[in-house]
Amino acid sequence: MRVATAHAYDTTIAQLNKRQAELATQQERISSGKRVMRASDDPVAAALSESVQTRLSRVQTDQRALDSSRTSIQQAESALGEAGDLVQKVRDLIIAGGNGGYGPTERAALAKDIEGLRDQLFAAANRKDSAGHGLFGGLGGSATPFVQEFGSGSNEVRFDGQRGQQAAGDNQLPNAMDGEAILMRIPAGNGTFSIDLPAGNTGSLRADTGQVTNLSALTGHDYRIDFSGTAGAMQYSVTDVTTGTPVAGQTGVAYSAGSQIEFDGMSFRPSGEPRAGDQMDITPSAAPTDMFKVMQDAIDALSLDTGSSGDAAVRTHDLGRALAELDAGHERVLLARAQAGEWLNRADSIDSLLADREVDHTTEQSQLVDIDLVKAYSQYKTMEIGMQAALQSYASVQKLSLFQYLS
Repeated sequence: MRVATAHAYDTTIAQLNKRQAELATQQERISSGKRVMRASDDPVAAALSESVQTRLSRVQTDQRALDSSRTSIQQAESALGEAGDLVQKVRDLIIAGGNGGYGPTERAALAKDIEGLRDQLFAAANRKDSAGHGLFGGLGGSATPFVQEFGSGSNEVRFDGQRGQQAAGDNQLPNAMDGEAILMRIPAGNGTFSIDLPAGNTGSLRADTGQVTNLSALTGHDYRIDFSGTAGAMQYSVTDVTTGTPVAGQTGVAYSAGSQIEFDGMSFRPSGEPRAGDQMDITPSAAPTDMFKVMQDAIDALSLDTGSSGDAAVRTHDLGRALAELDAGHERVLLARAQAGEWLNRADSIDSLLADREVDHTTEQSQLVDIDLVKAYSQYKTMEIGMQAALQSYASVQKLSLFQYLS
């Protein structure tokens, strides 16, 4: 079969164009560093690459969320450290307030110092992260979780955040801590019952916070202890205010300072010398108190000045109770700070895990779509030499003509 010269020419040109396109494609791959630039280059690798890219994007999103959470927890841990220092300073001032040698002026100065520290604690509790969210807002709610209520002489603080604590996950941490649990749920008294002294007491009677001796014997009732007699021969009687009946075995009992008084599963140690008509009120600790109220109670105790001879004893008793509640609150602050520290340690572990995942996904994607530059360059040079040889061969063949031999 005779092959026409025109057909041979067209075939050769097509082959040269094909080699030229392959050479250009290889050059593009080398310049981009990618073996798969379009889905048509390798459909399977392109599909797998998209899946890997999705997982990689998810890891990078988790890393950004972790960084944000870690920053918030670091700021919360710092605020809790500051809160702990403030509570310790208030504790020192309360202890100083029990100094019998201090007069009204010194106690007023101590009360003013505690008031300033209370305001600082309030500011620390309302501290915000870089995004403007409260560090102690719990699960959300108000941007300012703690609100000061003025009026009626209460100076109370309420929690406007959302109670609860987001759990730490495998790849994330909470962005805020539950300020209500840390600062607003402090056990009142000893956590089971509270002992109060009426302002009308005239003796030096006071008591510790007491303890539970028999949980099953607790009634949850209100009690009143009345003192009668004369100095050196004082007696006390316990009345169940809820039922209006005397407590069995607790009527006309001889009083001895420092001796335990025990009934209905409760026990406490009174001290000082009561006078006839003095009383003690014992009530269940049904509702918790809060750190701000504890500090306000200490301020009120230091400011107590009714002119009664029993003011000193009531002040000492109230300061002792405030000190016990403050210590309970301080323990909660320390536990919350320890929790924040544990979360920060977990953040380091999660960060390391996410970094390893990112490396694995990046490596997998590289294996799917990236090019081996050494191998690709070698192939490019081979293709380039082949192209040059083809051009030279075609040029030589084009010179062949019968007219060159007829001259």
